[in-house]
Amino acid sequence: MSGSVPLTHPALGHARARRSEVLMAVHEAIETPPPAELAAFTPPHPGSPLMPRWDKGELPEPPVFSWKKIAAFVGPGLVAGASAIGAGEWLTGPMVTARYGGALLWLATLSILGQIVYNMEVSRYTLYCGEPIFTGKFRTLPGPLFWMCVYLVLDCGTIFPYLAASAATPVAYVILGEMPDKITNGTLLRGLSYGIFLLAIVPLAFGGKVYNSIRVLMTFKIFSVLGFLLVLAVLYSSADTWREICTGFLKFGTIPVMRGEDRNGNGVLDPGEDWDGDGRLDGVEKRIDKNGNGDFHDDVESFVDEDGDGRYDGYKIDNVFVRMFEGKSPLPAGEFDWSMIAILGAMAALAGNGGLTNTNVSGYTRDQGWGMGKHVGAIPSTIGGHSVKLSHVGMVFPITAASRKRFAGWYRHIFRDQFFLFGLASFVGLAMPSMLSVQFLERGTEADPWLAAGMTAQGVYDTIGVPFFKPVGWFMTLFCGFLVLALSTTTTADGFFRRWLDVLWTGLPALKKWEPHRVGKLYFAMLCAYCTFGIIMLSVVEPSKILAWSTNIYNYALGFSCFHVCYVNLALLPKELRPNWFVRISMFCAGVFFTTIAAITTMKLLGLLQAVSPPGSV
Repeated sequence: MSGSVPLTHPALGHARARRSEVLMAVHEAIETPPPAELAAFTPPHPGSPLMPRWDKGELPEPPVFSWKKIAAFVGPGLVAGASAIGAGEWLTGPMVTARYGGALLWLATLSILGQIVYNMEVSRYTLYCGEPIFTGKFRTLPGPLFWMCVYLVLDCGTIFPYLAASAATPVAYVILGEMPDKITNGTLLRGLSYGIFLLAIVPLAFGGKVYNSIRVLMTFKIFSVLGFLLVLAVLYSSADTWREICTGFLKFGTIPVMRGEDRNGNGVLDPGEDWDGDGRLDGVEKRIDKNGNGDFHDDVESFVDEDGDGRYDGYKIDNVFVRMFEGKSPLPAGEFDWSMIAILGAMAALAGNGGLTNTNVSGYTRDQGWGMGKHVGAIPSTIGGHSVKLSHVGMVFPITAASRKRFAGWYRHIFRDQFFLFGLASFVGLAMPSMLSVQFLERGTEADPWLAAGMTAQGVYDTIGVPFFKPVGWFMTLFCGFLVLALSTTTTADGFFRRWLDVLWTGLPALKKWEPHRVGKLYFAMLCAYCTFGIIMLSVVEPSKILAWSTNIYNYALGFSCFHVCYVNLALLPKELRPNWFVRISMFCAGVFFTTIAAITTMKLLGLLQAVSPPGSV
């Protein structure tokens, strides 16, 4: 029609843009609280009077999700997700799947889901006041001195540098061309652990915001490690392996047992009885208790290799729900295998992040500038961070219909970040290394974590058909292990620093007199002290013992923290912003899960729970 304006005419585009601007201005005028309302608002001072009163400010508008601006939505979830690919995913997970297949990965599912809810709740507190959750814990009664004593105990598992000690093994493997021996190559391993530990700390001194340095490293880690493992899994893993790993995350109630393969007792290998796929009807082979401690599954123990296959036969799985359906007792009497309970506990502790390292998410939320974190600032690095400042106190906003709507938008933003970045990275990060162990190692393989990792690298070398890519695949498998553990050392150290720095910065009277930009000096002082302690620990403590006890403390810490975080959000937040009953129940269940695993693992480590003694063992 003549005189009509085409749908693509520039004038129409300008009109639409102008209309959008007008509507946005009207929306902001309606939603923004009047200045008088904010001026009349008195920030609350709940909890301990020893902690300072909050300041006041206005909650910023949450971002509107758009695929075109997806990079702007990448925040703490990416850092936490990349950090989640650590010892649990690279060491304990594959160690479990090498022996039992993927059926016990359901423990990791419960752990990761519990951590997703936990991460969202620690961020809830930060969205409201801009403070990290650790500072919020110290605001609760009976007061900061009490909680300092409690969390110094619960956080001690973080300060042991077991990740750096483990990261030395793949480097030594590349140097020597074979798996290093703890005795023969002990000096080399210790020297490498020193160098890796110190090198992992260096990035924390650069980059303006410490968070920026961490985010760059974690982005590199997640794309390089998962990229390589995904290529390897697609090209060389069978459909059965993919199916076993993926379904293993959902096989709730599966437990490890000691049992032969002849389920019907007819003495013949019937279909479905060849659990390890070796074509033989395996029984439970005899164990030899060489050190006489009553635990037949110590590292020093041996066994009678009745069929000459070079590996122990007797490991199996069962399911408590299937047994109950069949009218049997949930736990098979005399058959439950306690030998791997400490490793299973470690896998549950380290799947995702684990321990108090999850509290870092609230600090990253603050440093990202989300919610009220926009007004509070961030932790600056020693070099390049002179313009970055951190307020001594948090900042809260008046509760209105508009601010509640904004807060709900920010919480949805946190949900997207944690569920689709942290959650997905945690599952994939555990599935990929476990898939390699299932594909390249024989079922029932019994080895310490790094021997299993070295055997996996050798299996990759033997499987790759193109001669040129054989050494590349072998090297990259070991390099990914090094990258995972070394960079996890970085994020673990940063998490420990920021937890205690935030508390001291807010609660210690002497530090309140410091200018906001001087917080970087305190961070650097803590970094130097941590380096000194780490070198001492690497010199005097056996890494394997550090791993077992540290991860067990992780479970106690996270279990207790679930209860405490729920209490913080109910006691300190306005009732309009508190978690609903579904979240409260989820936090309670997560706390019970981690605490129960920790208690069982403690009994095993103290020798109160012994592994099953196979028939005829001596």
